[in-house]
Amino acid sequence: MSIITAGMVKDLREKTGAGMMDCKTALSATDGDIESAIDWLRKKGLSKAAKKSGRVAAEGLVAVAVHGHDAVVIEVNSETDFVARNEEFQALVRSIALVAVEKGDDVNQLLGTHYPGGGTVSDAIANAIATIGENMTLRRVASLHVTKGVIGSYVHNAIADNLGKIGVLVALESTGDSEVLGNLARQIALHVAAANPMALDPASMDPTVVLRERNVLADKNAGKPANILEKIVEGGLKTFYKEVCLTDQISIHAEHDGKSIAQVVKETEGKAGAPVALKGYVRFALGDGIEKPEGLDFAAEVAALQG
Repeated sequence: MSIITAGMVKDLREKTGAGMMDCKTALSATDGDIESAIDWLRKKGLSKAAKKSGRVAAEGLVAVAVHGHDAVVIEVNSETDFVARNEEFQALVRSIALVAVEKGDDVNQLLGTHYPGGGTVSDAIANAIATIGENMTLRRVASLHVTKGVIGSYVHNAIADNLGKIGVLVALESTGDSEVLGNLARQIALHVAAANPMALDPASMDPTVVLRERNVLADKNAGKPANILEKIVEGGLKTFYKEVCLTDQISIHAEHDGKSIAQVVKETEGKAGAPVALKGYVRFALGDGIEKPEGLDFAAEVAALQG
């Protein structure tokens, strides 16, 4: 029997998109012959992944996972919304999130990380593609950490526990009462889901975005004296920050009575019994930035997938 090397397994995997263990089994069954192994995988229905890798995956699920002082939000895409209701796909996404909360938010490293039950996360995705019959991708991962305090989470349009269309994490650093902090973190997470801030605070804004806004304000008020123009621009920027910066946004919750998120956090310190710092947030909305092909109606899309 031929010796099956890691290089042979890798080569077969790249050609077929099948899982690592399936490729090794195929090579063993065909005495190391690559072409025969490809046919073996095809006969077993395990080489579908490669054929589907070119399809646009813009649906799927966003998942959150919180473990103590660490949390992640991930996005795993599929081709159709139907797959999001598949229990096998849901289990895959949930498991990847649990792996990520332990191993970190580097997508490439995560794909090569051991997956519960055997193989890697990448293998698990490839196996799911072959089984379910749609292209899938682990698109992105982000994490938050606090030394002391809580991380709150919220999932909008939830289809199952911690799985949905929008996932939000909010980190509060504090030694205060964990129940008070937890309630506040969830309230802010709900706000983030609805208000979709661009940045945590003015200092965190992308300088190019601020410069563009500054230029727009200056152009709109061109011709005014320099000292007046500067005041107008600075005032306009403050208004802009109230629209796009989390700390400056007015809370969506009626009970907060028109206060900014920063004011709400500050006022919670009395109930929490300690200073509270809003350290960060993450918001993933399913399919953000993915260009979906136009021109196919629903029936044509289904026919295209079947073909």
